[in-house]
Amino acid sequence: MMERKYLAAIAGFAMAMVPASAISREAPAEGEAANGNTTISESDGGHVIGNPAAKVTLTEWISYTCPTCARFAREGDGALRLAYLPTGKVRVETRHLIRDPVDMAAALLANCGPAEKFHQNHAMFMARQESWLPLLWNATSAQKTRWSSGTVPARMRAIASDFGFYEMMETRGYDRPELDRCLADEGRMKAMADNSRADAEAYGLKGTPSFAINGKLLDEVYEWKTLQPHLDDATS
Repeated sequence: MMERKYLAAIAGFAMAMVPASAISREAPAEGEAANGNTTISESDGGHVIGNPAAKVTLTEWISYTCPTCARFAREGDGALRLAYLPTGKVRVETRHLIRDPVDMAAALLANCGPAEKFHQNHAMFMARQESWLPLLWNATSAQKTRWSSGTVPARMRAIASDFGFYEMMETRGYDRPELDRCLADEGRMKAMADNSRADAEAYGLKGTPSFAINGKLLDEVYEWKTLQPHLDDATS
């Protein structure tokens, strides 16, 4: 069943996590992927992979602490990358719906570095979710206190340490100073929280994962087997 965590608390989360003076940072320049007309770029609030001139834009909203999102990644991401993106008819935009501080820490790290690194960082968090997510459900009182007190960067570092995120990202070639800089990027935090709230209000999003094709939200579509027919109709 779809993760139906309502998003009214996003605005409060943004205010609690980030000072009002923080500003969002500009997106890096578009990068060229290995696949011919397929490019990888950072959009205003998300990451896009595929042909910039594709007639179909699939937007997916995900949260790293959402088990249904990880299941979709296992079932659908490979098919999208292998069967749809190479046709040049589809491009995929991945956007965040931030649910909680752990989700925020994972999103900050997935976004760490140039846009070209995002999709593999994202895939790693989803692929390994079953190993780290139970730590959220079984957290001690001391851990919860570490995640909710002190400065915002200190909270993010505590989460990254407790959930093994540092070690995961080090396998991707990152070092601790670089990761700490990303975890301390309060401008990025505010931008992601603000984008989450704006998207939830604009599209009427109720939870994650959610999908839209060419800007039209798909109702009750939250897994690959129900998304694929809509995608095939749009590309036919």
